[in-house]
Parts: sequence; structure tokens; C-alpha cells
Amino acid sequence: MAVRIPMTVAGEAALKAELQDLKSVQRPKVIAAIAEAREHGDLKENAEYHAAREQQSFIEGRIQELEGKLSNAQVIDIANMTNNGKVIFGATVTLININSDEEITYQIVGEDEADIKYNKISLSSPLARGLIGKEEGDEANIATPSGVVDYEIVTVEYR
Repeated sequence: MAVRIPMTVAGEAALKAELQDLKSVQRPKVIAAIAEAREHGDLKENAEYHAAREQQSFIEGRIQELEGKLSNAQVIDIANMTNNGKVIFGATVTLININSDEEITYQIVGEDEADIKYNKISLSSPLARGLIGKEEGDEANIATPSGVVDYEIVTVEYR
């Protein structure tokens, strides 16, 4: 049985868009580049040809990877769920670091969607694992490389 990959609706849309781009734009472009490089003659010493073939290999591998992930995706649309204040996959959680009074907001997302620049953390990250199942007002003690950090869960949003 294939392992289901949790994914938000936005994460699924992003992977589908990348797959569409690879199939309809990137793949034809590299095929044309290979054909053009072949016309230059001797393939043994043709750097353009080898570079294009390498690029084609990368594109085909990425297409297979995306198709596999999408076929095993378990898309979770949290916006349609009733918010009971519990931290679950897809929730946006506002935390206060109890020691420093610093407030931070994270969304818990799938592996492929995680991007700390946009405050999206992976479901498998220590912080997300420590928050899952907790509720608004609860405290979470998260083990970090620099020691245990205590957070209070201020709000949990399902959007």
C-alpha cells in the first residue's frame, strides 16, 4: 500500500502547476534543444547535446516524482472543517514564546510546501509535532538544539 502524503489544497495546486509547466513548456523546449544540438554533428564532443540530455533527464525525473506525489496525495481542505481550537494539519497557529514574549505565526503543511520564509512549517518538524493535538491556551515544550523552548498557543485558525 502506498504511503499517503498529506497536502493542503494550495500545496496540491502548486505541484500541479509545476507539473503542467514541466510537461507543456520545459519538456518541449529541451526536446528542441536536443534536436538543434544533434544538427551540430559529432555527439561525442558536443557539450550542448550532453547538457540538453542532462536537462531532459532532470525534467523527466521531476515529472515522475511529481506524478507519484500527486497520485499518493491526501489533500486536506481545512477551510471546510469546524474550528474546535485544536492544532491539526493545515492549521495556522499563533504562538508566544513564554521566555521572550515574542509572537510568531506558523501554518503546519506537508513536506513539499514547507517554507520558513512564509512561516510554513513541515508536519514532520519538531515544532509541528509538538503542537499537533494541543489546543488554544495550552503550553508546548519544544526541544530545540539550544534547549527546550516553551510556547503558549494563542490562536488556532482553520483557513
